[in-house]
Amino acid sequence: MATTTVRRPAAAGLSAGNAVTGTGTLLRFMLRRDRIRFPAWTLGLALLMTYFATALDTIVQSPADLEGLTAFSGSPAGALFGGPGFGFDNLTIERFLAGQYGLHVAVGAGLMGLLTVVRHTRAEERSGRAELIRANVVGRHAQLTATLILAATMAVLVGLLIAGTMASRGFDVGGSLLFGASIGAAGLAFAGVAAVTVQLSEYPRAASGMAGAALGAAFVLRGLGDMAAVQGSGPSWLSWLSPIGWSQQTAPYVHNRWWPLAISLGFAVAAGTVGYALSRRRDFGAGLVPPRPGSPRAAAWLASPFALAFRLHRASLIGWSAALLVAGLAYGSFTQPLLDGLADAPEDLVALMGGSENLLDGYLGMMALTMGLVVGVYAVLAVQSVRAEEADGRAEPVLATAVSRAVWLASHVAVAAIGALWLLLVAGLGIGAGAAISTDDAGLIGELLLGHLAHTPAVWLVLTAATLVYAVAPRALPVIWVVLGWGLIAGYFAPILDIPDAALRLSPFEHIGEYPLEDINLIAVSVLTVLSAAVFQAAVVVIRRRDLAGRA
Repeated sequence: MATTTVRRPAAAGLSAGNAVTGTGTLLRFMLRRDRIRFPAWTLGLALLMTYFATALDTIVQSPADLEGLTAFSGSPAGALFGGPGFGFDNLTIERFLAGQYGLHVAVGAGLMGLLTVVRHTRAEERSGRAELIRANVVGRHAQLTATLILAATMAVLVGLLIAGTMASRGFDVGGSLLFGASIGAAGLAFAGVAAVTVQLSEYPRAASGMAGAALGAAFVLRGLGDMAAVQGSGPSWLSWLSPIGWSQQTAPYVHNRWWPLAISLGFAVAAGTVGYALSRRRDFGAGLVPPRPGSPRAAAWLASPFALAFRLHRASLIGWSAALLVAGLAYGSFTQPLLDGLADAPEDLVALMGGSENLLDGYLGMMALTMGLVVGVYAVLAVQSVRAEEADGRAEPVLATAVSRAVWLASHVAVAAIGALWLLLVAGLGIGAGAAISTDDAGLIGELLLGHLAHTPAVWLVLTAATLVYAVAPRALPVIWVVLGWGLIAGYFAPILDIPDAALRLSPFEHIGEYPLEDINLIAVSVLTVLSAAVFQAAVVVIRRRDLAGRA
């Protein structure tokens, strides 16, 4: 029997080899969609660096003030939260800004890169908008290409703005350009990571979660490597496994090494190339890792809004639990080496860590605060997933049943609140176990568990505040990141930046007390818990009265 081959006509102007047709049009469309996000990210990171520089100009009035900054930043604890401290033996303002605060801006640039890529690729496919676009004369790789160009543009602009900020203060122009380029390189590297993860899963949350896990791993590896480098022993080479570490190894204003940025650029190009290759191996809308087939019949325990909410948040909780446990064990295991490194530290640093008699408690209290802030990130992301349920139309079938809006929202918030409690427990167990092994003191496990759990009300307040913002104006939800950003600044840099007490108390994490260094403020715990309940009730009142957002 004869067979006939039928060839589908190619779209006009689109050949098999022209897979990037339409990239320019898509890029203009993305810029239009990101008319608020684009300047918010780029100007926000530049303004954050401007704030740090302005605050230091106010504080540092003499060489003695610089010596006080050197005490903490040149220690293992300073390396953990700042970097390897290049040039801190002859410290200047610009060296301190690049060596201590550059890390946090680089992490922000990494988040900018990965979230931008997920937003304009996997999220577009999931929402169905990409299917409409692909029905036109658009090449297979045009979406990813336009997205990477957008992410690269944002990274370059952030780098130029930060370089201009530093140079405008009279700092060395070459060092300022290198510092800005190192920040932009971190954004490019994690945009490349996201270009790979968006090919693996068909769900935006999973793709961003995997890229975020890579960012967290990069932070941990860099921290462990830098601590080892500062104290002169241990695996300092770990810093070279981290894209953030590559940016810091440029040592702006000290060595002015441009060549580590070649590693960042090469990594970004290689990751992007892998992303293109993987995209050819999957169907549109699907991921290379297929979702696990579910049971043909739902389990009886799923017959409630709370159970459904738990099922939706389960994968995220599992991933966060594993990440925090591993990170906790890693940081806890450095407890004794860090204490040994601080044994001969200057008095200013010893006082900052709680005094010579409380160095252990000071470090463990700081780690408890750190994990509280990290779990706060989980809380905000959990509320963003609730918004996605509404925006993508999945909440409507649930609300079409006998489930009220209040019960639907309360189910998701309750799962997130319990999840936050659980994650703090896991983080405390990890750091406690690592510290106990490092110091041979099993009693630290109980202290670390209590110290971490004490921050639960602060995380709950962040969670309910995010819920209220979502209920009032869903598109304004990203504003809540300011709360966590301020908590980071107040918790880490208050002694250095001389922040007024009234401003410090704007952070909910400043009221609890850094146990075991400080006693837990039970009154603050109670007030924050009650306040969280009141804020959530306000969110319920608002969401009952507004229309569903529908598809974004």
